[in-house]
Amino acid sequence: MKMIGIFVAVFVLLIGIAVVRAMRTGGKAPSSGATAPDFTLNSQDGKPLSLHDLRGKWVVLYFYPKDFTSGCTKEAHNFQRDLGQYEQKNAIILGVSVQDEATHQKFCAKEGLRFKLLADTKYEVSSSYDSLVNLGVAKLSARHTFLIDPQGVVRKAYLNVNAEKHSAEVLADLAQLQQSPG
Repeated sequence: MKMIGIFVAVFVLLIGIAVVRAMRTGGKAPSSGATAPDFTLNSQDGKPLSLHDLRGKWVVLYFYPKDFTSGCTKEAHNFQRDLGQYEQKNAIILGVSVQDEATHQKFCAKEGLRFKLLADTKYEVSSSYDSLVNLGVAKLSARHTFLIDPQGVVRKAYLNVNAEKHSAEVLADLAQLQQSPG
């Protein structure tokens, strides 16, 4: 039992170090005003979803490390809790991690998630959004979010995310952006 605790502590430490490194490297992540890199990934239902097909809607594109972990579950629950408010604002939520469709399907079923989780198993989308963390023995998506407007332009990039408060922060920024001209 003690070895499991040590393993978990080391794993959490490695993720923390990798997140700090990812935040320091920066530079490639699409910034406010940039066109969001297009992609097509399969969702938990096995069907492909393309960013360009979502033109006309606001998109909350959030990257997260791993299904079934505490921070990722909290973040997903908060997005699910606020889903109706996003829908009222013509916004959809897309979660992206490097895990496969089957894992996402199990996570959605267990946690009651009704938005799409996308499987970036080839690491291409996480890389194009500068949201890939290489731990040496494994690669994970970093906890980053991009708020994309109906024309496909990044309006806000969140590279330092607090999973507990993030959905409320994105909702507030979305409301402000929708009220401002241009």
